[in-house]
Amino acid sequence: MSHARPGPDGFGPPPSQPPQPAGGYAYPQSAPGYGDPGPSQAQGCPVAPSAWPQAPGYALPAQPSNGLGTTGLVLGIIGVVCTLTFFLWFFGVILGILGIVFGAIGRGKANRGEATNKGAATAGLVCGIVATVIIPLLGFLLFASVMSSV
Repeated sequence: MSHARPGPDGFGPPPSQPPQPAGGYAYPQSAPGYGDPGPSQAQGCPVAPSAWPQAPGYALPAQPSNGLGTTGLVLGIIGVVCTLTFFLWFFGVILGILGIVFGAIGRGKANRGEATNKGAATAGLVCGIVATVIIPLLGFLLFASVMSSV
């Protein structure tokens, strides 16, 4: 028994299609080729649909730019770690200053609504301040107390 669809009279394939092989794995013969004009050209449309203007108010919202706050956080953390290390304190102070700058700019962007990571920017600002001011100040006070006791 063959798997071909019966024609209008109930026997054999329809007259417009050639017989299908058993199993029905042949490609359809009525599919349009590569030269098929689209519906706009076939119906006589003078302008391509993509050239029509878009309706107002359907633009995608701007993506938040969270890079500066995240950069401030990373630089602040690395600055604290380097400042706590005795032989890298100078790099820690420089990275702490950069953490303060990037954290402050990132926090300003978050306040204006251009970024969504106000917490990360604030943490970068605080870590930068700790790496730049507090740890070197404590180190200086420790050094001064040791020198005054001698």
